[in-house]
Amino acid sequence: MGLDMAIQFTKMSGSGNDFIIIDNRVPVIEDDKKRDFVRRVCDRRMSIGADGVIFVENSDCADIKWDFYNEDGSTAEMCGNGGRCLARYAVEKNMVSANKMTLETLAGIVGAEVNDEIVKVKLTQPENLQQDIALALNGTEYRIDSLNTGVPHAIVYSDNIEDVNVKEAGHGIRFHKAFAPAGTNVDFVQKVGDKALKIRTYERGVEDETLACGTGVVASALLSSYKNLVQPPVEVETRGGDILKVDFASPNGGEEPVTEVYLEGPTRIAFEGTLGEY
Repeated sequence: MGLDMAIQFTKMSGSGNDFIIIDNRVPVIEDDKKRDFVRRVCDRRMSIGADGVIFVENSDCADIKWDFYNEDGSTAEMCGNGGRCLARYAVEKNMVSANKMTLETLAGIVGAEVNDEIVKVKLTQPENLQQDIALALNGTEYRIDSLNTGVPHAIVYSDNIEDVNVKEAGHGIRFHKAFAPAGTNVDFVQKVGDKALKIRTYERGVEDETLACGTGVVASALLSSYKNLVQPPVEVETRGGDILKVDFASPNGGEEPVTEVYLEGPTRIAFEGTLGEY
């Protein structure tokens, strides 16, 4: 499909979670065309390809506002790796005057700090904690913990995540009636040390395993800490091989909800270009 004007874009990766970022402060894509646009440009064979698209918008309450869409055209309240990529993009494009900034998301205001390619974001307060949810799926019994770290995540603990069929099990849990109607992201988590985890994630909206998911990394660290499996700061190895660090405060020895939740890790600018058709 042709465009009325060529659109400049930047392709970025946050630990393998990849995004197309477009400066839409002066609109180049109208709101009613965004969903179709996103579905088309995220196609990895016919267009640029990505896990999602971030439109940079003007904000009345933060330095920058984002409008985030998953690969399938659905919106998401928050994306940890997307937020980290956006923060670096804002610095690289001189949209902010310092390396610290605030980002307006559907989940609330998120703080970010950029130090070259390493970006740290302060997430909104986690909510909707549920533990030991009993769930039967295709003859398998699961015990699942759930937490919203900007978007909902269901955590399944495993002794060896390499043995997990993430797409099959993740799809079943994501659409299970226990998480209806919105569904959930699904993370398979393995403890590898007192401060270390490995994770594989099935992402809602992508409907497949992705190489990383920032809010999933945070959910896995927090829920594992609630079970006294790890202590902060927690290093989480993603499917893409990067290590993301999650730090947080546990008031009164963990007797109260965690606060000051941070996600930190590398970002990459893959390439920039001009989109003439989609």
